[in-house]
Amino acid sequence: MLSVSLLLTAIMSESVGASSAAEKRFPISFMVEMLPWEVVDQLLPRKAVFQVVDLETGLQFTVQRRAGSKHADVQPLTKKDTDTMKKIYNGKWSWKRRAILVLADDQLIAASMHGMPHGAGALRNGFPGHFCIHFLNSTTHGSKYPDLSHQMMILKAAGKLDDYLQTVSPYELIDMYLAAVNQSDPYFINAVTHHTKSLKKMLVKLKDIEAVKRESDFGNEELSYLAVDIPVKVEIFQKGKRGKETKVLHFVIRRDSITDPWKIECESLLKQI
Repeated sequence: MLSVSLLLTAIMSESVGASSAAEKRFPISFMVEMLPWEVVDQLLPRKAVFQVVDLETGLQFTVQRRAGSKHADVQPLTKKDTDTMKKIYNGKWSWKRRAILVLADDQLIAASMHGMPHGAGALRNGFPGHFCIHFLNSTTHGSKYPDLSHQMMILKAAGKLDDYLQTVSPYELIDMYLAAVNQSDPYFINAVTHHTKSLKKMLVKLKDIEAVKRESDFGNEELSYLAVDIPVKVEIFQKGKRGKETKVLHFVIRRDSITDPWKIECESLLKQI
């Protein structure tokens, strides 16, 4: 199997329409695929060994699938792989999701992982348990619905987020914003908001938030063609503080035309947080 480093070099240096000579040098499909879980479940059966590359850092490590019926429960293969994974998470295990690419044979698959050891582990790798990798339409153990944060990371890994944002409603956009806050991910905050000079101020304020949770169901606001104001009751948990703050945030959401994607007005939201 080619290393992920070699693969990434090939992707950067060759276009999708690579020449036949390039195809002989690198027998890898250059297209990142968003394969559904039911396909990946067969492609990567239990005990399968494959490589993971973190999209942001480019760091790679090898894992083995051990279990999982709704997603892949995996373990780093060796102590070195565990060390690399922990480096990706800045030396501290975390439930935060990260966009990753999975290299399986000659396929690159968009995926998402978290970085928290839990449950059982069978390998002598210094990793106390296993962690989870999600693919398109994967679900957590306790839910029949895909985890939104994981699915967002999969879109990021596949380079499909902009296409997806063309299709979402204002209500879906709000949930994506809240998920982005919980993941502390500026990439998504930037993608779902309309901003001029307010994004940096927004990101500074969000650093103090540990978690945010939507408490109210969405109402029956009539969605105009170009703008809507949606009140949402949320619970906000601040870092270093006990308890929670409950408030109603008004999400002002606009688009320039009916063919443009909806965006949350950053300026309006900034005044309320």
